Amino acid sequence: MPTTLLGHAPPSTQQEQPREMLAPGDRKKELPAVYPKDDDTIAPKPGVSRKRSNKQSLDYVLRSGLAGGLAGCAAKTIVGPLDRVKILFQASNPQFAKYTGSWFGVVTAMKDIYRQDGTWGLFRGHSATLLRIFPYAAIKFLAYEQIRAIVIKGKEQETPWRRLVSGSLAGVTSVFFTYPLEVIRVRLAFETKRDSRSSLSSICKQIYHEHPPLPSTSAQPPSSSSTPIAAVAQTTTTTIQKITPTSGLANFYRGFSPTMWGMLPYAGMSFLTHDTASDWLRLPALAPYTTLPTSSLSPPSDPSKPPPLKYWAELMAGGFAGLVSQTASYPLEVIRRRMQVGGAVGDGHRLGMTETAGRIWAESGWRGFWVGLGIGYFKIVPMVATSFFVYERGKFYLGI
Repeated sequence: MPTTLLGHAPPSTQQEQPREMLAPGDRKKELPAVYPKDDDTIAPKPGVSRKRSNKQSLDYVLRSGLAGGLAGCAAKTIVGPLDRVKILFQASNPQFAKYTGSWFGVVTAMKDIYRQDGTWGLFRGHSATLLRIFPYAAIKFLAYEQIRAIVIKGKEQETPWRRLVSGSLAGVTSVFFTYPLEVIRVRLAFETKRDSRSSLSSICKQIYHEHPPLPSTSAQPPSSSSTPIAAVAQTTTTTIQKITPTSGLANFYRGFSPTMWGMLPYAGMSFLTHDTASDWLRLPALAPYTTLPTSSLSPPSDPSKPPPLKYWAELMAGGFAGLVSQTASYPLEVIRRRMQVGGAVGDGHRLGMTETAGRIWAESGWRGFWVGLGIGYFKIVPMVATSFFVYERGKFYLGI
């Protein structure tokens, strides 16, 4: 009997009879059906694609990037008006400085913008936002998936530290490639005068051609009483200032240093908090109320992946992640905004991170680093909640 040759016990007569009627060649093709639990030998059903578990495949990268880009655009569109007002507050725009410090100020500022420029005024700079946020979010989410696959290779490595590192590296990677678009968006949103409306191309030209004041050439040389070390330090500083680019593409990276430092806690805490909160919501005691039943899923699902959360549970996990990440990184975000608009206010002097922090402290003390935090919370909770919700649903419907 063929089954004896295969080393298995003889099956029942009802199962053996149809196999005896098969030709030897057909019998060989029938063998995989003897092992119904072997996923590698079972042919997929017609019209249903098998789930690819290889996260390094091009298909997975493209699909996760598309889901991330759409998630970022949806999130930014929802909070567009709040983002405009927050930028005006953070950058200390003279016309809106009187509104800072209260929730009523936020509402009043939005009313003033609407009265002056209509709905378009509330979304000023939004086109640049979408142009930036799609590649930014796409790179951030796909980078997180790729880095996470390398850093976390199994359940035993699912630690908070590894999740934090994966999220931080993903955030830094995305901001490195998309930061110039962020500078353009902030400059568009910072403008408030009707007669100074600028197009996207004119803003780019303006930023590119900005020249900070040149260092004074009449500075006194080091005195003879100065120590040799002080003289060398002064000479080195002067040389660095001369060779450092003062215009051109370098202008599109104003505020890049605090952005990098701020992205480490922001992206890291965002992904860490979201994944941790999602794990809590999938605990056995809560799973019947917070997760979708697998029988209702239309696309094929990876058995190794946890079931998707219901919409309210996913929004709750994302909102909590936004709250924690915003608190951890807000002071550096304020410094970054002030550096980004350095060419639009004052004498155009390019401020460093330390100098900007010193000016904020001199103007407002420690409270200056938390200006607009209230509106930041009001904005970041729905934004991050929407972002994670759309991303997770996008992955689901894209079959990953």
